[in-house]
Amino acid sequence: MAKLFSFGFWNALAGIILRNRAIIFITIIGITVFMGFQWKNMRFSHSEANMLPDDHEVNIEYQKFLEKFGEEGNLIVMAVKDSSLFTPTKLKAWNDFNNSFKEYEEIDLVISIADLKKLTKKDNPARFELIPFIKDSSYTEKQVTSYKDELFNKLPFYEGLVYSKKSQTVQSALYLKKDIVNTKIRKKFIIDVLQPAVEAFEKEYDMDIKISGMPYIRTMNSQNIMDEISVFILAALLVTSLIFFFFFRSLRATLISMTAVIIGVMWAFGLLGILEYEITVLTAIIPPLVIVIGIPNCIFLINKYQQEIKKHGNKAKSLQRVITKVGNATLMTNVTTASGFATFALTESKLLKEFGIVASINIIALFILCLLVITIIYSYMPQPKERHLKHLGKGWIEKLMDWMENMVKTRRVTIYFSSVIILIVSIIGIYTIKVSGSLLEDMPKSAGFYKDIEFFEDEFDGIMPLEILVDTKRKQGVLKLSTLKRMEQLQELLEETPQLSKPISIVSLVKYSKQAFYNGNPKYYQIPTSQERNFILPYAKSFESKSGVMKSYVDSTGQYARITTFMKDVGTEEMDRIEATLAPKLEKIFPKDRYNVSFTGKALIFQKGTKYLVWNLTFSLTLAVVLIALFMAWMFRSWKMIVISLIPNLLPLLMTAGLMGYLGVPIKPSTILVFSIAFGISVDDTIHFLAKYRQELKSNHWRIKKSVLASLRETGVSMFYTSTVLFFGFSVFMISSFGGTKALGGLVSTTLLFAMLANLLLLPSLLLSLERSIANKKTLKEPTFKIIPPNDNEEEAEETLQEEE
Repeated sequence: MAKLFSFGFWNALAGIILRNRAIIFITIIGITVFMGFQWKNMRFSHSEANMLPDDHEVNIEYQKFLEKFGEEGNLIVMAVKDSSLFTPTKLKAWNDFNNSFKEYEEIDLVISIADLKKLTKKDNPARFELIPFIKDSSYTEKQVTSYKDELFNKLPFYEGLVYSKKSQTVQSALYLKKDIVNTKIRKKFIIDVLQPAVEAFEKEYDMDIKISGMPYIRTMNSQNIMDEISVFILAALLVTSLIFFFFFRSLRATLISMTAVIIGVMWAFGLLGILEYEITVLTAIIPPLVIVIGIPNCIFLINKYQQEIKKHGNKAKSLQRVITKVGNATLMTNVTTASGFATFALTESKLLKEFGIVASINIIALFILCLLVITIIYSYMPQPKERHLKHLGKGWIEKLMDWMENMVKTRRVTIYFSSVIILIVSIIGIYTIKVSGSLLEDMPKSAGFYKDIEFFEDEFDGIMPLEILVDTKRKQGVLKLSTLKRMEQLQELLEETPQLSKPISIVSLVKYSKQAFYNGNPKYYQIPTSQERNFILPYAKSFESKSGVMKSYVDSTGQYARITTFMKDVGTEEMDRIEATLAPKLEKIFPKDRYNVSFTGKALIFQKGTKYLVWNLTFSLTLAVVLIALFMAWMFRSWKMIVISLIPNLLPLLMTAGLMGYLGVPIKPSTILVFSIAFGISVDDTIHFLAKYRQELKSNHWRIKKSVLASLRETGVSMFYTSTVLFFGFSVFMISSFGGTKALGGLVSTTLLFAMLANLLLLPSLLLSLERSIANKKTLKEPTFKIIPPNDNEEEAEETLQEEE
C-alpha cells in the first residue's frame, strides 16, 4: 500500500494542480505581493554578531563589564601622518575640523589636540587644575613648534591616545553616544556626516585622513554587505540563466525558470522580514543561494517535460508525468538539502540558528514554487517545438556518457587507486589546517577602511578593544597604592606583548598627577611612593570628582577598575597563546584570594565565539550525516547501501578539507559552513542514482551490470547539468570582496565538482565491484516508498490495480 499511496498521491496531486491552475497561480501572486510588503521589516545588523549563547561565561563576564562601565565600542579615531600638519594654517584647520563634530547630537565627546588639557599644580588652596594645552584661537610658527615639542616630549600621558611617538602621527577621538552605537543612527552619522566632511577636508588641505574604530569598521562592513547582496543576486541570475540557456537552447524555458527563482528570492526576503531577523554575512547569502539551488529543480522538471513531449507529444500527459515522476524524487532531494541546513537551527548559536531556519524553509518553499510555476506556465503555453528538444540528443553529452561508462566498466582499479591517493593526501593536508578567530580576516582587503585598519595597527599597535576588569573585592580598593602598583605591573606585561597596544587606565592619571606635582617634569611620570602620595593627595582630591578619566576607568564604588588596550588582528590560536603566557604571571601579580581579574571586550567575544561556532558547525555537519544516513536507511532499508552512498559524498569533503590545509585557508565560520552546504546538496545526486538503480534492478531481473550502466545513462545527464549549474552558481560568490564569502564560493564549487565525479564514477564502480554482497533481494529490500515512480509498464499495472480496488 505504501507504493500505491506514493504513486496515487502524486497522481492525484497532478490532477489537482492542473485542474486548479488559475486559482493556484493567483494564490502564488498574492503570497508574493504579501512577501513584498514584509520587506519593510528587514533590517541590517548594527552590531557584531554575538556567536555565544547569552548564558555563556564569556558573555556573562562581558555583561558584568557593561553594567560597570557601559558600551565600550563607541570610539571613532581619525589620524594624520603629515609633517605639514604642524604649520599655523593646517593645525588651525585640523582643530576647527575636529571641533565642528561637537555640534552633532550623536557625539558625546571629542578629543583632539585643541581639546587637550594639561594637569597643573596650584597652591592656596592646594589643588590640581586642568588648563588648555592650546590657549589661542590662532597661532604663529613659533607657537606651533612649541606645541609640537611639548606634545611629543613632555606629555607622556597622551602617548597612544593622541599621538604615536615613533612616527609623530596625530589622532583625534570621537566618542559616539553609547545609546546610538548599535542603532541605524550610527550608520547615518558615519555615512552622511563623517565621510563627506573628511573627504571635503582632504580635498581642501591636501591631507590624507585615516579613519577607524569599531563603530566605523562595523558600519563600512555592513554597507559592503548591502552593496554585495544586489550584485550577488544579479550575478547568480545571469550566470545560471546563461548556463541554463546553453544546455536547453530555449529562451522560453530560461525565462520560466528565472521567474520561479526570482519569486523564490522575493519570498526569501519576505521571510526575513516576517521573522524580523537581521541581515548578517550569513543570511545575506540566502537569496543568491535560492537561485543557485532552485535552477537544478527547474532542470529536472523541464528536462522531464521535454523528454515526455518527445516521447508521445501529449502536453497534458507530459505535465502530469512531470509531477508524478519527478515531483517525488525532487522533493526528496530538496528535503535532504533542507535537512543539511536545518541542522544549523539545532545549534545554540543565534547566528547559525537564524540562517538554518530561513535557508531550510526557503528550500522547501522553492521546490513547491518550481513545481507549480513551471507546470502551470507550461500548461498555458504552446507545446514545445522540435527545435526546443534538440538538446536532448547532443553529441558531446553522449560522448561524455560513453567516457564515464567506459571508465566504470574497464578502469575501476584506476578509479579506486585515485580515490585512495586523494584520501591519503587529503588527510595529510587536514593536519595542517588552523582555526582562525580574526575579526578582520574576511573583510574586503581592497576597501579603503581596511587599509586604514592596517595603518592604525602599524602606528598604534591595534584597533580592536580588549578590556581587563580588575575586581579588588573591597570598596575604594582600586585607589590603594598596592593595587595601583599591581595594575602598573600588568600594564608593563601588556606593553611587552607585541600584539597589544599601550594600555590606558587610572594608573595613567595617577602617574600624570605625580608629574604635575613636580611642575610637569616628564621624568616624574610614574606611580608615587607612599610618602609622595601623602603630599599629592590634597591636590588630587579636588581633582578626582571632576576627572572624566576617573569615571571612565573606575566604577562609582571604587571596587572595580578597567584597563583598556587595543589588540592587533590576531587569530584564535595566537590569542590563546597570549592568554596562556599571561595567565600564570597574572595570577602572581593578582592573588586570587584578593582579586578577580578577567579579560573581556567585543574582540575577545568574537574570538571565543568563533571557536564555539566551529564546534557547533562540526556538530551540525555530523548531525546532517547521521540524519541523511537514517533517511537512506528508511528509503533503501539496507545498511550496506548507507555505507556505499556515504563514501562518494564524504570523500569530496575530506578532499576539500585537505585542500584548505595546503592552501592555508583556515577553519572559520565561513569556511566550515562549506561542508554542511556541500554535503546536503551533493547527496541529492546519490539519491537520484540509487533510486534509479533500485528501479532498474527490478526491471532487469537483478542483472547488476546492465542496471548500473542504465542508471548512469539515465541520471548522468541531469546530474551533469545540475552540477555544472551549481559549480558556476556558487562560483559567483568568488566575486565577493569578503574573504569568507569568496572562500565559501570557491570551496563549495570545488566540493560539488568532485562530488559529481564521485557519484558518476566511484558510486557505480562500487556497485559493480560489490554486486554479490549488495545486489540481491535480501540486501535490497523493497523500499518504504518509491522515490522514482514505476516505469510505464509498471504504471499501467498499478493504475489497473487502483481501478479494481
